[in-house]
Amino acid sequence: MRMTDAERRPSGPQSLLNPLWCYHGFRMSVLGLSVFGVIMVFSSSAVSAASSGKSPFTESLSQVMFCVLGLVFGFICSMLPVRLYRRWGFAAVVVAMFLQLLTFTPLGVGQYGNNGWIGVGGVTIQPAEFVKFALCIWLPTALIIAKRKYDRARTFKEQLKAYSAAGGVYGACLLLILGGKDLGTAMIIVFIGVVAFLIAGFPGKWMAALVAVMAVMVVALIASSPNRRQRVLAAYSECSAADAQGICFQSMHARYAIASGGLLGLGLGNSREKWNYLPAAHNDFIFAIIGEETGFLGCAMVILIFVILGWCLLFSALQLKDRYSSMALMCILVWLVGQAMVNIGVVVGIFPVFGVPMPFISAGGSSMIMCLGISGVAMRLMRQQEQIKADVSKL
Repeated sequence: MRMTDAERRPSGPQSLLNPLWCYHGFRMSVLGLSVFGVIMVFSSSAVSAASSGKSPFTESLSQVMFCVLGLVFGFICSMLPVRLYRRWGFAAVVVAMFLQLLTFTPLGVGQYGNNGWIGVGGVTIQPAEFVKFALCIWLPTALIIAKRKYDRARTFKEQLKAYSAAGGVYGACLLLILGGKDLGTAMIIVFIGVVAFLIAGFPGKWMAALVAVMAVMVVALIASSPNRRQRVLAAYSECSAADAQGICFQSMHARYAIASGGLLGLGLGNSREKWNYLPAAHNDFIFAIIGEETGFLGCAMVILIFVILGWCLLFSALQLKDRYSSMALMCILVWLVGQAMVNIGVVVGIFPVFGVPMPFISAGGSSMIMCLGISGVAMRLMRQQEQIKADVSKL
């Protein structure tokens, strides 16, 4: 007796190993986080907007607009052929680097101590988000080519030359980000690069040396800036009474918010810290408001959705036979899930205060549009899997 499609389809825990479940689970995770983000942006920004004489809906309406633009961009990205990303990845990196260079011109705008924005016609753009997007689609191609050259090389000089192009461009991107004093974004760029180089077969000894060099650079950057140095000390030492109104103010109020939420939270809209106590409550520290208003269960649900999103990307990367697609999905995984974990770590006090938004949830046009765009790229790469391709072709 032959089994029907419904009987053949995995159920329960086995569905986690089903490519179709991962594809649709990824889509639903991205959509769910984006919708929840719009709700939380409204809840966390209404009071501060009203107190500054603006409409309480100012930030949330902007977030809805960015979300719609991001969904359109993501849909377009999901329809483009994979060969287009391979062919035009380097062009995307060049454009992203050019935009990042504009932050050093009179168009550059400083926020929260970083010079990582450009202002055009009253609109501010964060080019670093474009850099992440471009690196995720270009690095796999560049490193695959570099690995082939490395395998054919006969001397140490030729081996170094094999990775010089990919390493040089990646290093230039990282230096441009660091030049804008955006240490948080630079950390995400480093994570993406380390994972991409390791997967591509970059020599382990070279990687260890590069990581050591980057660690020294980070320590030097922290030591050279009194503000960064104080942030690190505040994260890993007791805050004095004077610091409570200064460098420790934001992190302390973030912890107050999460502690006030308890198990079930105070209810949507009932946060006390958003009443101009917690700075950046609607973007970098929105997870604290989530904890205060939805409690431990709400925070756990957000983390669980990011875990599902990450698992779907990882499983799809392992299933695909195309090396470029697998590497690109891993880069996207590190960006989206890694950045979310860093953001949460900052809010709960595991890491010093870095300006890193939570993907899909924090307020901000550049982050929302690029995160939804790269999600569209991920969906296109996933559809190369035969089972997903067959299912989608039926629609």
